[in-house]
Amino acid sequence: MARKSNSDSGDAAANPGRLKQIALTYKMTRRSDPKVGLVIAGVGIVVFGALLGIGFLIGHPVYLGILGFLLAFLAMAIVFGRRAERAAFGQMEGQPGAAAAVLQNVGRGWTTTPAVAMNRSQDVIHRAVGRAGIVLVAEGNPNRLKSLLAAEKKRMARIVVDVPVHDIVVGDGEGQVPLKKVRTTMLKLPRVLTAAQVTSVNDRLRAMGDLMSNMPIPKGPMPKGMRMPRGGKMR
Repeated sequence: MARKSNSDSGDAAANPGRLKQIALTYKMTRRSDPKVGLVIAGVGIVVFGALLGIGFLIGHPVYLGILGFLLAFLAMAIVFGRRAERAAFGQMEGQPGAAAAVLQNVGRGWTTTPAVAMNRSQDVIHRAVGRAGIVLVAEGNPNRLKSLLAAEKKRMARIVVDVPVHDIVVGDGEGQVPLKKVRTTMLKLPRVLTAAQVTSVNDRLRAMGDLMSNMPIPKGPMPKGMRMPRGGKMR
């Protein structure tokens, strides 16, 4: 009985959390889409009314009414989800780090690392690794991003020679990808790596990141005549 009560209390605590999240999402969506409530209600009424009408015509209003209620609820949820997603992208566009937020929700099979490269103007490159290889997603000024992307691609080529490297520049200009289409663009890339190869690539990139972060860097200018140890090993 104790286990059952604990489970019931956990479900009760989870439900208010879900309802609160839905309410917050609705409020956020309504700020940029004031008609979202009317649209959702209209979709539900149309779907339910259509199936109920068919039920009366064929002599099974109860069965079709129940089916209509379930399908109306499903249709309302789908429409709400799409309009909420559209509103979220609309609010994120132009904000620093928006592409990183999108990458965090690309889906299973992708490992994302935000801000792997950045310049003084806050143009930034994020990295995602998946079955398609390495994808560098850049946001900022397109002209400044060219050199930043070139440098990052060169670095990737030294670490993972046999892995394809794709680049995506976020924006609405020619040759760029709108923020809301970044996820679909990545998912359309051909899958050329196995799951084991993806793990290997992530391990190599992680090791390189740890090596760079743990490498001792002397403070101040390097003394004249100082030489690196042979083999590049630092003691």
